[in-house]
Formats: sequence, C-alpha cells, structure tokens
Amino acid sequence: MLRARYRRIIFFFARILVSEIFWDVVFPRIGLAKWSQRTRSKRMQKIAANFRYLAIQMGGVLIKVGQFLSARVDILPSVVTDELAGLQDEVPSEAFEAMRKVAEAELGFPLLDKYAEFDPEPLAAASLGQAHLAKLRISQEQAQQLGYLIPQSVENDEIFYPVVVKIQRPNIEQIIATDLAAIQTAGGWIKRYRPIRKRANVTGLIAEFTRVLYEEIDYLNEGKNAETFAANFINDPEVRVPKVIWTHTTRRVLTLEDVRGIKINDYEGITAAGISKSDVAGRLVNTYLKQIFEDGFFHADPHPGNLFVKPIESTEDDTNGQKKWLLTFIDFGMVGRMRPEIRSGLRELLIGVGLQDATRVVKAYQILGILLPGADISLLERAEGEMFKRFWGKGMDELSQINVEEIHDFAYEFRDILYDMPFQLPQDLIFLGRAIGILSGMCTGLDPQINIFHHLGPFSQKIIREEAQHDWRYWVNEAGDIARKLIILPSRADALITKLERGELNVKDPQLTDNIKKLEKTVSKAVAGIIFATFLVTSIQLSITGQEVYSWILRVAALLTFLWIIFK
Repeated sequence: MLRARYRRIIFFFARILVSEIFWDVVFPRIGLAKWSQRTRSKRMQKIAANFRYLAIQMGGVLIKVGQFLSARVDILPSVVTDELAGLQDEVPSEAFEAMRKVAEAELGFPLLDKYAEFDPEPLAAASLGQAHLAKLRISQEQAQQLGYLIPQSVENDEIFYPVVVKIQRPNIEQIIATDLAAIQTAGGWIKRYRPIRKRANVTGLIAEFTRVLYEEIDYLNEGKNAETFAANFINDPEVRVPKVIWTHTTRRVLTLEDVRGIKINDYEGITAAGISKSDVAGRLVNTYLKQIFEDGFFHADPHPGNLFVKPIESTEDDTNGQKKWLLTFIDFGMVGRMRPEIRSGLRELLIGVGLQDATRVVKAYQILGILLPGADISLLERAEGEMFKRFWGKGMDELSQINVEEIHDFAYEFRDILYDMPFQLPQDLIFLGRAIGILSGMCTGLDPQINIFHHLGPFSQKIIREEAQHDWRYWVNEAGDIARKLIILPSRADALITKLERGELNVKDPQLTDNIKKLEKTVSKAVAGIIFATFLVTSIQLSITGQEVYSWILRVAALLTFLWIIFK
C-alpha cells in the first residue's frame, strides 16, 4: 500500500465529513439553518474544486468517482457538475517512455516491430490506462475480413489500418489497492450512520465495486466484453462497436479498431454535423433499454469519453432530413451482468411503469429486493399511483418547472414514506444505478425536453407482446393473479363488514395525525420550559441566600434542560 497516498485521501474525506456535520447538523439545531442554506452553494463549489484538484493530482479510482458525479446534471447543482466536468478531459497523461516499457514488456517486441506507426502523443488519458493512435500493416484480404473500407487510392496489397492502443498505467494495481483501502475506511465511517446502515450493505457494495474494478484492468476480459456487446447489436446497423485485434492484445495492452467520431457531449459539433441532439438522446435511451431488459448485459461506464456520434459518409439523408450517423461505444472494461431474477424484476418494473400500474411497480420492488422488511405496501402503492397521476408523461423541462406547492402537497400526503424511506440498495444493482445516473444526466444535457415516458411506454408494450406470444406462463400468471383477487374478495369484504359492526374500523387521517404530533411536541416543550424556568429561578434564590453549591447544581440542570429544548 502507498501509505502517503492513503493518508491524503483519508484526511480529505474526513475533513469534508466533519465540516458537513457542523454545517448541516449542528448549525441548524442552534438556529443557524438559514446561514447554512445561504452558504451551501459556495461550499459545494469549494468542495468540488478541492476534489477535482485532488483527483487530477492522484488519478486512480478518484477520477472515476469525479467523472460519475460530473455527469449527474439532473440532480447535482451546476456549481458541482461544472467544476468536475473537466475531469472528463483533464486526466494527466503518463510519460510515453513509461507506457512504452509496459507495452513492450507485454507484447515481447519493440513497438515498431508490432505496429507500422505509433504516435507517442496520447490520444486520451484515462484513470487506469492511456490510449495512443497507431497503424497496422495488413493485406487487403485481412482488411476485408475486418470490414474495413479500403480507400480507392490504395494501389498495392499493403494497407495501413488505423487502430487505437490502450496501455495500462504503470503500478496501477498498487494504486487501486490503496484507493480501495481508503474507500473501505471511509465506508466504515459511513456505515456507522444508522439510516445508511439500514438501507445499504456498505461492505457488500464496496466488495462488488472492487470486483468490477479488477475486471476492468484485465484487457483480455474487456476484449471479450466488446465482442459480446457487438454480437448483441449485430442486427442493429445504427450502433457501432470497435473490433478487437487479438494478435496485438494482452492483459495490459488492448488494440482496437479506430472508431472515433464526435464526442457525445460536443453539442456544437453534433449540431454542426447536421445531426439532431434529441435523436441522439432518444437512440441512447433505446439502446440502453435493449441492453438492460433484453440482453441482461450493459455498458456500465457511459460517460462522455466512451460514447461518440459517427456521421456516415452518404449522399442521402434519413427520412427526417437529418444526416445519417452511428452511435459508437468504446471501453468495455466496466460492464454489468444481471441474474435472471434481477432481469425478471426489472422487466416487471418496466411493464408496471409502461402500464401505469402501481401494484406491478411495487411488486417489482419486492422482486428486486429494494424494499425493506415491514414497508407499508398499500401506502407505497397509493404513492406510486399518485405519482403516475401527477407526473406521468412530463418531459424533463416540465418536471423541472413543477409548481412547488404541488410537490409540497405530494410530500405532505405521503410524508410517512418520505420520512421512513423504506428502500435499500442491493449490491447487484450498484452499477446499473451508476450507469442510469450518468445516462440520465447525459440525455438531459443533449435534450432538456426529453420525455422518458415516450420511450418506456412503447418498449414495455413490446415486452408484453413478446411474453404473451412466446411464453404461455405469462397468461397463466395473469389468470392466476385475477383468480386470486376474485377468490379473496368475499373474505376481505366480510372482514371489513365485521370490523365495521364491532366498531374496530380505523380511518387514518394524515393531517389529524400530524396535528396531534405537533401538539404533543408543543406540550412537551412547554413543560420543559416550565422546568427550565423553575431551575433557573430557584438557582437565583439559592445564590442570594448564599447556598452556592446547590445554586450551581440547579444552574447546570437549567442549562441541560435548555439544550434539550433546542436540540429536541
């Protein structure tokens, strides 16, 4: 372990943690909530700037954390995402001499013996590796096998085939081990906080993150992932995946076809190429719906450096008058695979959302293991139904402009759920959640008016049709659900009438319950105030009569009572 690196990371997060405890917990309790709120934006920007500086200096896992946060424009304030956005392009490059030694040690030959040309200037520097442009000398037959469009200017059999070579950074395994040790220490602090410990197995999540991270630094594994992804989209001419050159690939060196295009967050470049940004966002969403719900195998690191828009050289435009283009994926080191039960739960969730069926949505939560034991299912179903009623069909711009009073009314009606938050984060879904989080921010950046419901609805209908046509169990399950409801309906009606006759029927009124709680708090504080005044007056009287010892005891009691009133 790199001790100095470990200590620096730990001290950084400890300082932030202590600072936020004071600003967000202590200060509001002593009446300084407005000051805390007023300075929040400036504090968040400073924290983001400090983290960005640390990540650029140290690299490793910290870069990945920053890249993830910079893409969350949908939930994080712009002062944070703008500050971290540079991490997509500002990862410092390693000296070429160090990278050359790694590559030649892996390949067993000097670089120019394996490549016709090799650019020493890095094309891109990532957190775990570095990419360089190169060319291979191949025959026309080999080019045709690779699907390479041979230029008309080629007169002989020799072709220079453009590739991108990824080389792992020196000592990266030691750096990763150090960063993960620091994250485990910070995770040990976090899991002491009961609300987090209740909802997430922090140890399990870190273990899952560790497993995937070590898979990512195995380039042989990444090459296999790229071929699996390409096979899943072999019938989709609008998605492109680079071909792996296995003769020039090892565990720490990966050679891929050069498929570069316009970076997906280069909005001006996309528009200048005659391509609709909203079309790009739509295709990206549809592509991920297929990966998640049909293939069960998805690209788990869709940050802007790994996605490109590739215009097609053609004299014909598409039916909308836009230029034809391809959506290109690169970097398959971090992928997600879903077990059958997880896929089943996600498909149930998609169908529930597509049909606006709150019962199916909650059932999907249960299959996925998202709900904590003891969650109020009926209240959760009501909340989901109300969400469909209020927010279904709205685009991102409409959702961002929803009346504050409407949100307040919803939060007030279902405050029990919002207060208890009966959800947990299963470790099997950590990278799916990460990918969806980045994807959400990316699509919002491409098209602020994107309406995700327009994509979910048709896709859910497609899944329903496929299941109904090819799986007789679908109809059996649907018939079984209806039959069960019909069978238990008389008994439930009888139980309701019995309770009504006995006077045992309770009607819940959230507003009345809330008012009673407020009254109880007021009475409790009033009693505490009387006790405080009694202690204080008595201590003054004892001090006047010269009984200082008893006077001080009552002063301390008055102080403790006063603090209890403030913090309670």
